[in-house]
Amino acid sequence: MKREVWRETPLAVKLLLSTSFMMNLGFYALIPYLTLHLTGSIGWTLAMAALVLSVRQFSQQGFAFLGGAMADLFGYKGTMVIGMLVRAVGFAMFAYCTETWHFFLAAILSGLGGSLFDPAVSAAFAVHTPDSVRKEVFAFRNVLGNIGVVGSQLVGTALSVVDFTYLSLFAGGIFALCGLVLFLLLPPIAAKNTRYSVWESMSHVLKDRRFVRFTIILMGYYYLNMQIFLTIPRFVEDVTGDTFYVGVVLSTVSISVILLQMQVTRWLEGFQQRLTLIGIGALVMGVGLFMLAFADSLWLMLINVFLYALGTMISVPNMVEMVPRFAPKEMVGAYYGFNGYSVAIGGSVGQIVGGWVYDMGHQLAMPWMPWMICLVVGLIVAWKLYQMERDEGRFEKGAKMANL
Repeated sequence: MKREVWRETPLAVKLLLSTSFMMNLGFYALIPYLTLHLTGSIGWTLAMAALVLSVRQFSQQGFAFLGGAMADLFGYKGTMVIGMLVRAVGFAMFAYCTETWHFFLAAILSGLGGSLFDPAVSAAFAVHTPDSVRKEVFAFRNVLGNIGVVGSQLVGTALSVVDFTYLSLFAGGIFALCGLVLFLLLPPIAAKNTRYSVWESMSHVLKDRRFVRFTIILMGYYYLNMQIFLTIPRFVEDVTGDTFYVGVVLSTVSISVILLQMQVTRWLEGFQQRLTLIGIGALVMGVGLFMLAFADSLWLMLINVFLYALGTMISVPNMVEMVPRFAPKEMVGAYYGFNGYSVAIGGSVGQIVGGWVYDMGHQLAMPWMPWMICLVVGLIVAWKLYQMERDEGRFEKGAKMANL
């Protein structure tokens, strides 16, 4: 980030950037190794372990709409601090779980904590970031997030080798520390919604057809996004025969974002068609995934996942920036919460359908099938967002003519 942009960034946003980095470090250090712990030390099947992870994700994304509306009504700071402390308890509980229901309770608490702090943090970013530096700040947040992911692989590996208990307590401690830091140092953020109840806020969002349309289209983006956690690792292991190269390929995605995100954002800052940009990013991701159908070596896979990473660099800053453009100032949290359904539904479909199609492709001797579907999804997202941008332009032009 440029020095002048950093100087223009308020203290509250700098604190939120720092805690976002720490939370990514704690989250991604624990979650991948939780699966290994459940299937290894606890002796569960992979399906049972996946169910626990799904419960955690649904607890977060399914209630994020309500959590965002509550943040608008009761204030962002208090909501995010409570959410971080609830997640801290949930993550730390994994260290002491012995019964099946213990793990599900910990997963539910972890998810509910996220449903409180996630939309509140995003809304606080949107409210406190000046318009002049908004895109660069959101891009830098994406960079810090990926630095946290890379660091989490080192921390997670080191602590899991010693004992999963320490890893679980570390992850919980990170969220407790973030909550404490924000409680002590973050300036008060007054509630923006002083006129509407939680249910009225939620009803308002549901009636916003433009935003609902945007959220539905983004489900396709998250279908593509979730392949990084499922089909890509499986494909790399199948081609190379070595799980070590899975880490190499995934690290390539994160390192590419760390090195190039800010530059890509600067290259595109003059392009005003934000929805079209998100669609272009999704299409680039789809092309990168489709090219994996022809990748029979590590180097070709690295080139293809770099293309995939480039697509995320184009889309992510614009996706985060678009939500406040739709939302009234007093309902930013509710809008971010509802937008989380694009992750919940698109991500779930991406995991379930992506894995099923991958297996079916091999059974039918059509290994290109999952990657072809990714290309089609990318094309659909790009076309639908272009259409939406075109319709938005007509709407604004009509409104100006009506005011003449």
